[in-house]
Amino acid sequence: MEENKIAMTNNRKNIKRNSRIQLLLGLALILLLNVIGSFLFYRLDLTSEKRYSLSPATREMLSKLDDVIYFKVYLEGDFPAGFKRLRNETKEMLDEFNAYNDNIRYEFIDPSAGKDKKASDDLYRQLVESGLNPTDLQVRNNGGTSRQIIFPGAVVTYKNKQLPLDLLATSIGTPAEEQLNNSVQSLEYNLSNVIRKLIVSEKPHIAFIEGQGELDSLHTADIQNALSEYYVVEKVRIDGHLSALTKHIQGKDSTSMHFKNKYKAIIVAGPDSAFSEKDKFIIDQFIMRGGKALWMVDPVYANMDSLQKKDQTIGIANEVNLADLFFNYGVRMNSDLVLDFTALPIPVVTGKMGNQPKTEFLPWYFFPVITPTSQNPIVKNLNAIKLEFAGTLDTLDTPGVKKTILLSTSKYSKVLDAPALISLDLLHQEPDPSQFNQPSQAVAVLLEGNFVSLFLNRVPPEISGAPQIGFVDKSKNTQMIVISDGDIAKNQLRPEQSGISVLPAGFDRFTGQQFGNRDLILNAMNYLCDDSGLLSVRSRELKLRLLDGSKIKDEEFKWQMINVVAPVLLVVLFGIGQFYFRKRRYAVNKK
Repeated sequence: MEENKIAMTNNRKNIKRNSRIQLLLGLALILLLNVIGSFLFYRLDLTSEKRYSLSPATREMLSKLDDVIYFKVYLEGDFPAGFKRLRNETKEMLDEFNAYNDNIRYEFIDPSAGKDKKASDDLYRQLVESGLNPTDLQVRNNGGTSRQIIFPGAVVTYKNKQLPLDLLATSIGTPAEEQLNNSVQSLEYNLSNVIRKLIVSEKPHIAFIEGQGELDSLHTADIQNALSEYYVVEKVRIDGHLSALTKHIQGKDSTSMHFKNKYKAIIVAGPDSAFSEKDKFIIDQFIMRGGKALWMVDPVYANMDSLQKKDQTIGIANEVNLADLFFNYGVRMNSDLVLDFTALPIPVVTGKMGNQPKTEFLPWYFFPVITPTSQNPIVKNLNAIKLEFAGTLDTLDTPGVKKTILLSTSKYSKVLDAPALISLDLLHQEPDPSQFNQPSQAVAVLLEGNFVSLFLNRVPPEISGAPQIGFVDKSKNTQMIVISDGDIAKNQLRPEQSGISVLPAGFDRFTGQQFGNRDLILNAMNYLCDDSGLLSVRSRELKLRLLDGSKIKDEEFKWQMINVVAPVLLVVLFGIGQFYFRKRRYAVNKK
């Protein structure tokens, strides 16, 4: 009996000693991991789509941040669950940015909290002047519905610079839940993009080409202003001068000379007269030297001004002498017009009410409204795009060149070959769906790869005699975008007593709708000119995991019981099991 007591005592001592050793080892391990963690930076993302993993481009940009960037996020308050989710996701993304660079600081502000109506209105006015767009919500509550103004955006400051940031990605015809999910998907890109605009020290140079009747400065004022946040924007008239797009660089010795592009990219927007062979050669060589190009060209000449005087006009082929250039690069621009069931309505006088004309908005099928479906980051999650008298594009089998369709018409579209009759009578006719049987017509194409010069073995005579032209027969890896609508970047003008105001590109002053044209042009140029690959972040996809509303309603009580009772039962069962386990292990043998 005495021996059993001694054995039990020794056993208890061993257990205590082992417990102390385990405790000390555990504390030592935790201390060691903290010491190692202070020297090594590592984050583990266990989500299936890696939603909390920043892209290499974002991490590289954050590593270069040398001063505080402060986000004032006006997305705080009592609002619907969807906006709370956007608020929480924004905070988590900013925390992720801060983990890579603690110069990222933020605060969330409720613009309505603790303010009377006058103070709130003053703050709202300041936020609008800062560039934030308000959203008017109808919030349901026990007493019915109430109206609430929120500003789903932020004002971002860096040193002496300040920029607005919209966090809500609105899209015409898209359900609210999908808009919010798209906003969450775009968070990393939007946050990274505003940081990039603030910290950039030297902007690339881009140029609008002039001289062939392109859109004037007034009708491209908004897009030029938007592009100027990223680039130094200039206007260039080539007029046969090699130096318009290229500069000569003297070599190390006095006899050698090479050529370098002056601009990162060029934009050709809505020409209505022919390019000379010499100008085409200069543009071709700009591209051969790695230059990027955004082409916005009408294949058919037609405009609404012709319909102001009479009810019909003829759309004729727009001969700008670029067909062979495009064909050589891998795309054919057809001389036709595309009509689409999904179209922009235009105001039409349909009668009179008393002495006043009666105006209705009727769909004008020559103005297609394109909803982007491509997953390419240039158009992913963009609002619908409005076109005016657009044509169709075909891609060709060109070795070394990859083609990506960026925009195409709906499944209810048709094509009219030029010369095409354009008549306002179409507005008053009931359309026949069976005639709209040419679906998914391409209207915007991205070309990427190594292009062969159009002028291989046939340099224009007026240039071939010039000394040291530095002819290049095949390009470096480069990109261009071809859009078969010269007005896609055009902004409307609104007459006012003080003059003419410039409306945002893509805004339609008759319907009051804002389309995605402006963002499309910005994304296109960012894709062409961005060497960091930041725009590729827009292509990431986050799954929207919503609960089944009908199932929740039918099984509400069951899941409530599971959530309330099951944890209690598990704790009780664990306690009972632990009791019997200890009893069997430590019970004293009385025999």
